[in-house]
Amino acid sequence: MTQPVSPPRDSTDKVPSVGEIPTWRGLMARADVRTLSLLGVLAVLVVIGGITKPDEFLDTRNLQLVLTQASVIGVVTVGMTFVITSGGIDLSVGAIVALASVWATTVATQEFGFAGILFTAVLVGLGCGLVNGLLIAYGAMVPFIATLAMLASARGLALQITDGRTQIVTVDGILELGERDSYVLGIPPLVLVFAAVTVIGWLLLNRTTFGRRTVAVGGNAEAARLAGIDVRRQRLYLYLLSGLCCGIAAFLLIVLSGSGQNTNGNLYELDAIAAAIIGGTLLSGGRGTITGSVLGVLIFTTITNIFALNNLQSDVQQIAKGAIIVAAVLVQRRTASTT
Repeated sequence: MTQPVSPPRDSTDKVPSVGEIPTWRGLMARADVRTLSLLGVLAVLVVIGGITKPDEFLDTRNLQLVLTQASVIGVVTVGMTFVITSGGIDLSVGAIVALASVWATTVATQEFGFAGILFTAVLVGLGCGLVNGLLIAYGAMVPFIATLAMLASARGLALQITDGRTQIVTVDGILELGERDSYVLGIPPLVLVFAAVTVIGWLLLNRTTFGRRTVAVGGNAEAARLAGIDVRRQRLYLYLLSGLCCGIAAFLLIVLSGSGQNTNGNLYELDAIAAAIIGGTLLSGGRGTITGSVLGVLIFTTITNIFALNNLQSDVQQIAKGAIIVAAVLVQRRTASTT
């Protein structure tokens, strides 16, 4: 007697859900390969630093310095990640940081103390972000051109305010934040702010309607519009968010340096874009990752620290960064072509 032949499985048959997969396989299925790769690169850099300069690189003070330096550009990168995810670009972030830092450290502003400096830095960042957003969203300007114009204008205004001089901060509350006595369990306050911004950014991008709209606009703006998303308003909000991050970063830089200078934030736009790209955010929009961007910032900051400790010239460092950016873009293109 012949056994009945089972009918061919239809494409609509139920596929086992992730919850039905054994625990270890479920964890592997959910693991982000790109994130693990970035962690691997960061681990290799730590090993290299530990081998070349074990006493200096692995010193607690040096590790605190690396995290502190990463905090300023890291906050900027969080805002940049949102902008790039939406299909935009912001070349003005470094200039906005400079303008916010010098405007917040004028003699008139410092008379209002800690709150005055913080409020001014954030307000200037938001104001610049608002201008960028209005020009791009409602003025139909190309983001590259609009933010390039803001870069030139903000740098010029920062130079005009300072007249080329460094503005020293005299507010005790600001200066105390940069001292070791203000560390919380050995963690500098700037790092705690960076961590808070990162967590908020991750939740905003991955767990809110705002984040889903950002991805939708970056993936296909016309389809997002037809789905009922106000694309122009969303883009305005995104550049406001980028400006807000610049204002916060400017305040952190004031705390770190104890001053305001028109040269602050030099090349921040390139570092932020590079960190976001190697982290996995598509330059064409439609996909972004806060976790990857933060790891990208830590990788670049660690490279800078290792080069400095080994007295290697900055030109070699820039070449290494460039090679990493090219490799990351090639990986993105290869991944996109296979999906």
